[in-house]
Amino acid sequence: MKRLAAALLLALALRAAASAAPRAVWVWEPESYAMLKSGREAGKAIKLLEEKKITTVYLYADAYKGSNLITAKPKLYRKLIRRLRNHGIQTYALLGSWHLSTQEYVLPERRGEALAMFRRVLDYNAKAEPEARFGGVNLDIEPHMLDAWKDGKDGLMLNFLDLGRELMSLKEKAGADLKVGPAIPFWLDRMELEWNGVSKPVSEHVLDIYDYAALMDYRNRAEGTDGMIVHAASELDYASAHGKGLVVGVEVTPNELGKVTFSGLSEAAMESELALAEAEFSRKPAFSGFVIHHFESYLEWLKRQGEKAVEK
Repeated sequence: MKRLAAALLLALALRAAASAAPRAVWVWEPESYAMLKSGREAGKAIKLLEEKKITTVYLYADAYKGSNLITAKPKLYRKLIRRLRNHGIQTYALLGSWHLSTQEYVLPERRGEALAMFRRVLDYNAKAEPEARFGGVNLDIEPHMLDAWKDGKDGLMLNFLDLGRELMSLKEKAGADLKVGPAIPFWLDRMELEWNGVSKPVSEHVLDIYDYAALMDYRNRAEGTDGMIVHAASELDYASAHGKGLVVGVEVTPNELGKVTFSGLSEAAMESELALAEAEFSRKPAFSGFVIHHFESYLEWLKRQGEKAVEK
């Protein structure tokens, strides 16, 4: 009986993979810099991306350990982006870093650093050949990670919205042809603020500002009152009504709160849940696929899958 259930689950997973929505993956500092500096590491990553049908990489594009390759060695980005493109994989610049405490970029005294970070990507694209340019930007600036969030969340989110407006103004002035959007938690639709004289959920303000958003819809079940589908519903509705995109984030990193991650589940189980979610999400024109958090954790998770398969 167990073998039959496993076979059915695998069949569902394979069917889901065959018709899956586009997939992306966040690639943070160490892995991005390794891919930039080593052709071998890039090749290993590309092989995995192709195997898992991941067609967009959110590649880190800012400073790390005292170096900033996008300005110091832009040719490394040009080479890697071309190589990814040759394999059918597009590249977004990932901006935001725990190492740099970029959650603080919502604070007025650090806003200049956020603008400079974004300008470097705009400058890079302006100088690069079309085939070596970023197709978009994903911003990971999360004010809810600040200690001040508990008592000052409204002010921090207003700063976040003001920053977004300035970033998009820079994009417009540069005439840049790239999609820009932030990673946001799914619960922003339950936080209402007045901004620019309009009161509405913060998630709607965000979608008004940007081209798209990556919704951190971190649940390991598609259905139910605490599942992926219900948590993404309002954002998908609003984005669809206003011509914006929404990428749905999924987590594979271990977490004490088991329901937020697929870490403890099989790949077949994840594929089954994503297929259920996709069946609902694909009814909305805003749905732009899934993004996995994050490359290092994904590699470790897949390795564990292989080890379990060998044990059986």
